[in-house]
Amino acid sequence: INDYKIAFESRQASVLGRREVLTGKAKFGIFGDGKEVPQVAMAKAFKNGDWRSGYYRDQTFAFATGISTIKQFFAQLYANPTDGADPFSGGRQMNCHFATKSINEDGSWNDLTQIKNCSSDISPTGGQMARLVGLAYASKLFRNNKELDYLKNFSVNGNEVAFGTIGNASTSEGVFFEAINAAGVLQIPMAISIWDDAYGISVPAKYQTTKEDISEVLKGFQRDAKQPGYEIFKVKGWDYPALCEVYEKAIAVCREEHVPVLIHVTELTQPQGHSTSGSHERYKSKDRLAWENEHDCILKMREWMLDSAVASEEEILEIEKNAKIFVRNAQKEAWNEFLDSIKPEQKKVVDLINGMVKHQPELAKIAAQLAATADAQRREVFTSARKAIRLSTKFPSAERDELLKWYKAQEVLNQERYNSKLHTDGKESPDQIEIINPVYDDQSKMVDGREVLNACFNENFARDQRLVAFGEDLGNIGDVNQGFAGLQAKYGELRITDTGIREMTIMGQGIGLAMRGLKPIAEIQYLDYLIFALNVLSDDLASLSYRTKGIQKAP
Repeated sequence: INDYKIAFESRQASVLGRREVLTGKAKFGIFGDGKEVPQVAMAKAFKNGDWRSGYYRDQTFAFATGISTIKQFFAQLYANPTDGADPFSGGRQMNCHFATKSINEDGSWNDLTQIKNCSSDISPTGGQMARLVGLAYASKLFRNNKELDYLKNFSVNGNEVAFGTIGNASTSEGVFFEAINAAGVLQIPMAISIWDDAYGISVPAKYQTTKEDISEVLKGFQRDAKQPGYEIFKVKGWDYPALCEVYEKAIAVCREEHVPVLIHVTELTQPQGHSTSGSHERYKSKDRLAWENEHDCILKMREWMLDSAVASEEEILEIEKNAKIFVRNAQKEAWNEFLDSIKPEQKKVVDLINGMVKHQPELAKIAAQLAATADAQRREVFTSARKAIRLSTKFPSAERDELLKWYKAQEVLNQERYNSKLHTDGKESPDQIEIINPVYDDQSKMVDGREVLNACFNENFARDQRLVAFGEDLGNIGDVNQGFAGLQAKYGELRITDTGIREMTIMGQGIGLAMRGLKPIAEIQYLDYLIFALNVLSDDLASLSYRTKGIQKAP
């Protein structure tokens, strides 16, 4: 009954969220309607210490796990930068982009074993897959390298599963196949769920996927008695009992045996279409729309509850009525708090401009327009202030000076609201490292640069057990340029490791490991090869501190 309540509340949040965008209160919205039931089933298997690396359809999962409240969901939709309103991004990301707090204000780590962890979402489709490999690979290192046992705040014997989610159309991305292959080779606890509603925006599966079925394409990855691989599951997205059973079984295998699993969730729908940018009635046939209405996962769960006598019609109606009230109240509270953070600024600017009217009567119109603006946004407040300052340039006065002073003070506040945390600061910041200059004398030897690097790597690997290095030709031969020569033999294959030719997931492996408290060295042989991973570096790593307002890092 509680799962149905969460699913129904999430659907109401989607419906109301879309309405808020279309009425102009928010700029853009993308929602998880039609994916609610599989997400509550998945949430049942998600434990403290586990990690999520998903995409922007996972709001129900966030509600079910406690990662987000519905009020926080709406605060992010409104881009509220007030501290605590949008705890995932501080108003910097669009809705359904979640994150949990990995680090404290001073840059120190939280105890990640005691929370349900969510790596910060990004918008590029498939972009979550590279990072997912690293999040899962960390569990393998924590389980198999006993020298890491002292890191009690990061893992409990490597029991953590990295949950990934992706839409069926995004499985066409190269990074998806690269990540799937890497996880199969590495044999890591990665559980990837594919939400399959048979479309990618307006483009149906026949243009997206061979055989129109990604799990059919990936059958060769299924493990058998002779060779490791994946456990692959296929389940209908509206079948609540089957979903619960599949997730319980799949995640148990993943967690206990460190075997990657793939759960292909089919026959899902998208009741409101792709996003607030358009309607799916434009590109879906009447038959398809009728089928989607009949197979809506919430409707199917409702039917199952009645048929199984889990709840009566009256009980379900009461749940639905209360859910609508609850979501509406959460939305109103989020909206009012957003406006309340701006109203004092609006009033202040109106008063300051009105104070200037005695010197310049034409400014009265600016003040009157701002005062009459219902639900004024901060942009409108600052536009009015700037306009008054500009038009009064030739009319100096104490009142103008006061407006200018207020404006400059607000610029400082806006720097913190919108432009802070470009880089991670705090006690573990690179800025805090003491610089030790090299010392040379007449007796200093001339050596190759690779020897300097090799000696440096050797000293650091001996000093810090968190260090791991991986890349193409890095392990056995010690890198094509010999920077790691002899180090795999000294420190073991777990710490100095060869990889396949897969630049995107080499970078992602590094990001995920770093987010879990390790110190990865992700090596790409040549600059030309690095370009293949540029999307991962720019879209994910470079923006991590900024887009989470400093609550996550990947050093």
